[in-house]
Amino acid sequence: MAQIPSDRLVTIYGGSGFVGRHLVRALAKRGWRIRVAVRRPDLAGHLQPLGVVGQVQPVQANLRFPDSVARAAEGSSAIVNLVGILYQSGAQSFDAVQAEGAEAVAMAAKKEGARLVQMSAIGADKDSESNYGRTKALGEQAALSAKRDAVIIRPSIVFGPEDDFFNRFAALARISPFLPLIGGGTTKFQPVFVGDVAEAIAKAVEGEARGGETYELGGPEVMNFRELIELTLEQIGRKRLLVPLPWALARIQAFFMELMPKPMLTRDQVTMLETDNVVSPEAAREQRTLQGLGINPTAMRAILPGYLWRYRKAGQFTKAAT
Repeated sequence: MAQIPSDRLVTIYGGSGFVGRHLVRALAKRGWRIRVAVRRPDLAGHLQPLGVVGQVQPVQANLRFPDSVARAAEGSSAIVNLVGILYQSGAQSFDAVQAEGAEAVAMAAKKEGARLVQMSAIGADKDSESNYGRTKALGEQAALSAKRDAVIIRPSIVFGPEDDFFNRFAALARISPFLPLIGGGTTKFQPVFVGDVAEAIAKAVEGEARGGETYELGGPEVMNFRELIELTLEQIGRKRLLVPLPWALARIQAFFMELMPKPMLTRDQVTMLETDNVVSPEAAREQRTLQGLGINPTAMRAILPGYLWRYRKAGQFTKAAT
């Protein structure tokens, strides 16, 4: 592990989450001092062993309170905003977190004169009918308004050991005799490995990405929803009936699921699923991709067996998928 330099401090908002823990590891290896800004720093102790003693420091910050955001940014030479939500809950609304919260982070970066990297998502569009997609776009706009050289990172579905896609459907397949194909399962995705996303953000933090640009990150394969579910079943060695679920019926089902504390599906997510989630031809042509950052995308089949084995009938003792 490299020695900790005193002049390179990065603050990562939302750094205790899925992408965050991989980013912390990537930046720790590069020798950065890392300040992880989260609502509950007492629950972020698992990040400290990713660096040497004193290299990773959790601090308190809540994007709904700009003063706490500004305090967490003090002295930083780079700032990364990873905060995002998949569904609204109480005061945690899309506008409060992904739009107004992103603006608070951007203003803090401007005040500190720090390099800014804003995590967004493919599908972000200020005219989107989805509140998720709309507020992600507003977050991008806030970042670029405050820092013209901010780097925007838009990944497709992110996969890895703690992901919320393959794990969710693999878990459902253990208890359900059928799996739903929302909208018929025709929506296209380009799943990207979390390690590749973290590496891309780390490169942006170090100034290796073009400022003021939006990078779209996708893996080496484009697959539709049905194909991804079939791949999941293949990896866990189970056969399930795949039932097409029309959009209208999916919205009705999502309406009732939204009443759950942690809904598996919301109407807003159904709206997002109506649009393909892949790297745009423009981004590919202009090399605003993983390849443009010198990263070779990791294939799903190289990673999925390493964590989906626990959903097989006999776990690690089940014969692996080929």
